[in-house]
Amino acid sequence: MIRFSAGNVIEAAWIIWTVWWLVAATRQNAVKKREPGGEWLLRWIVLIVAMALFFRPGSYLGVLNERFIPYNTLVRDAGAALTCAGLAFSIWARQHIGRYWSGTVSLRVDHQLIRTGPYSRIRHPIYTGILLALVGTVLADGHYRVIVAFAFVLAGLTWKAWSEENLLSHEFGPAFEEHKRHTGFFLPRLS
Repeated sequence: MIRFSAGNVIEAAWIIWTVWWLVAATRQNAVKKREPGGEWLLRWIVLIVAMALFFRPGSYLGVLNERFIPYNTLVRDAGAALTCAGLAFSIWARQHIGRYWSGTVSLRVDHQLIRTGPYSRIRHPIYTGILLALVGTVLADGHYRVIVAFAFVLAGLTWKAWSEENLLSHEFGPAFEEHKRHTGFFLPRLS
């Protein structure tokens, strides 16, 4: 019999999301312009360290393996729900960017500035969804190591988003600047 615990739901959600993401990554326009390889590699190293902290706890981590949230079923369930909601949001955003998505900072052939769906309010909604999912995972896990992992991912995604904005600003000029005035970075602009 399959047991549905918050931990199992979170693990399954991340696995399903990863498989979906890898399949979706095969449907992209050709690359027109790409970031230098060193930047991409450094961000991957940061991501691998973060994922190791999230999903591979070890006694060698000492105090980082201690809990900052006492074990609580309601908190774990809320964390699982946030994880699923964040992953679903990132998939929705990925669907809107379509063939222009890239795992690296790059422009695609015939690249368009996407301003529909979540992109009408947020410039980096895929990252918003991923960060929300990670907040859920942090709450459900409750150990200090996942806070450190979250900080690594937040830094990496912020760095990547700034690089993307620089590239989009050069490509789309005033249109991108106008888009920035009406959208938030990771969260919707309130005014």
